Formats: sequence, C-alpha cells, structure tokens
Amino acid sequence: MSQDLLAATVAAVRQAGALMMTRYSTESRQPGLPELLADLQANDAAVVDTLRPALTEALPSTGWLNDEHGAGPMAAGEWWLIDPVGGNVNAVHGMPDWNIGVSLVRDGRPVLAAVYFPVLDEMFTATEGDGAFLNGVRLRASVKTSLDGALTGTGQAKPGHDPELARRMGSAFTEMMNSALYVRVSVPVTGQLAQVAAGRMDLHWQFDNVRSHAAGVLLVQEAGGIVTDLEGKAWELATESYLAAAPGVHAAALEVLTS
Repeated sequence: MSQDLLAATVAAVRQAGALMMTRYSTESRQPGLPELLADLQANDAAVVDTLRPALTEALPSTGWLNDEHGAGPMAAGEWWLIDPVGGNVNAVHGMPDWNIGVSLVRDGRPVLAAVYFPVLDEMFTATEGDGAFLNGVRLRASVKTSLDGALTGTGQAKPGHDPELARRMGSAFTEMMNSALYVRVSVPVTGQLAQVAAGRMDLHWQFDNVRSHAAGVLLVQEAGGIVTDLEGKAWELATESYLAAAPGVHAAALEVLTS
C-alpha cells in the first residue's frame, strides 16, 4: 500500500475532524427528536462534503459508499467505505466519544483504514500487511489470557427496535458479565474496535453486519488480534456477526457467546 495514499487519507480525515470540531460543543442540547436528527444529518453531510473531494482526488477511479449502516457484500473493485461520524449520537449530545472513519475496500476486503478521534487527537491507521498504528506508534493487541481480567464490549450498530437482536444482546451481556471483568455496551463500534487494537480493551463482539466496521476490523487484525464470525470462521465483509479479540481470550470468549 502506497504511503502517499495513506498520508492523503490521513490528511483528509484530519481535515474532516477539524471541521467537526467547529460544529461540536459540550454544551449541545436538542429539545427533541426532530432537532437531534437534523444535527445528525448535518454532521454527516459536512464530513462527506469534506472527505469525498479529497479521497476522490487521491484515487479517482475508486467507488464511494457512505452508507454507515449498509450491510452485505460489495461489488468487486476498490471502494471508499465511509462512516462519516462514528458515534454521531454522542457528538450531538456533547459527549467526546466519536470519530471519523474511512476504509479502502479492495475486492471485498479492507486494505487501508483511518479512524480519527478529534477530541483526543488520536489517529488510528492500518494498511494490509503493514501493521496498525496510533499517532505513528505501532499497536499490539492485549496479551491477556483469561476472561476474568478482560475488559470487553459490544454495542447496537443499527437504528430501530429489533426484539430478537435485543434479546440476543441481553443474553450475551449476562453471560459475558458472568465471565469477564467488565462489559461495555456503547457506540461507536469502531471506537471499541480501535481500543481492542490498542490493547486497551480485550475483545468486542457484534450481532449484526455493518460494513463500515471494516476500518476497525482491519485495525484489530493488523494489531495481531483475531476476528472471526461466531462459528470461529474467518471474518468477511458480509459476516453477519463477529468477535474481535486478543489471541489469548478469543477462544474463551467464543465459547461464552455461543453457549
């Protein structure tokens, strides 16, 4: 992967992050759902309007998808896959846990990722086969070997109310709470995946397929973590559910989640 391409991607993501910081306020308060939805949409549009020209210039023939909740396989070729504001609901409520996420997908697999947390000025990057980094420092997944000391997490990715998904999440949360040190249920999902890559968290699981998680998955893989579906098969872009974990706790976590 070209270092020039990575640098151009990082520059575009930083620019989008800087723009978002002019929109972001810890004092943000919406009086109701219509105002909240309008702010969510405006944030996404502002980031896309910043990223798209820069990334198109970097790779003119590459396709473009910024469907942050899109699922399923993608057409062959190269695609920019964008999650404009991961954790946007946090941003519009004045909380700091949100990011700008970009991945380059080639023939169905992520080959480049940049996930930026503007409030913390933390830039996570990865390229296929070349490792994962935080602000230029190489990342390594956690070395824990037991769930009893593990910081774990999950989160609902798609909007709406799905009773079966809620039941599965609740059951898995209970089982993991009985096995691990702590379980976080939060968004953004890419934020949790970045923490697994950094070794700050030990595992993350997800019960629904969202393609924009690809950036976080690549971070974990390139940091030495293991990402599979809940049958233990290798992760693919259209995998319906997955577990991303440090090598020493992956098998135990998979057993808990499938018990």
